[in-house]
Amino acid sequence: MDPRQQRTRRSIINAFLQLRSEKPIERITVRELSERAEIHKATFYLHYHDVYALSEALEEKVIDDVFSGLSDPMLLLSDPERFNEELCCLLTAQESLMLLLFSGSRAGQFAPKLEKRIKEYIFARRPEYRDDLEKNIVFTYLIQGGYQAYIQYRSRDMREVLLVINKMAAAVLRRYTGQEPEQTDAEDT
Repeated sequence: MDPRQQRTRRSIINAFLQLRSEKPIERITVRELSERAEIHKATFYLHYHDVYALSEALEEKVIDDVFSGLSDPMLLLSDPERFNEELCCLLTAQESLMLLLFSGSRAGQFAPKLEKRIKEYIFARRPEYRDDLEKNIVFTYLIQGGYQAYIQYRSRDMREVLLVINKMAAAVLRRYTGQEPEQTDAEDT
């Protein structure tokens, strides 16, 4: 992408984020966004289909940034304490943008999208888990439960919050795998 297109895209994104901080996505029009970005509506449509496509692209970028920041998503199984610590650090780093984009009608979409990404990673390495209902429920509980606890208690001492999340994760893994957190392929080598 040439520098002019990059500047235009940045201008669109900045205008969208400003508007999104002022109102729900349903009330943002392409006309208003284009005026704020100081571009023509036709220029906006060269980059995005509509404001929802723009929002989806930004949401996916946040999910990508959080997911790619995890040293190894398999830590959810082998070292949930480290997984949760990494995840909380990554959520904290993305918190402002995450809370802005995933607010209003989009509020419940972050955790399921992150869960899907992490589970697909795990299933690629452990295909036998894909159709295992119990494992799927455990993964959902660990990922979404950890995320919801972070969101609910992020203003508290994060060390204390993580201590509780980690105790719960270890107990769930012990109960439903019948063992301490499992060894992953990376640890077996």
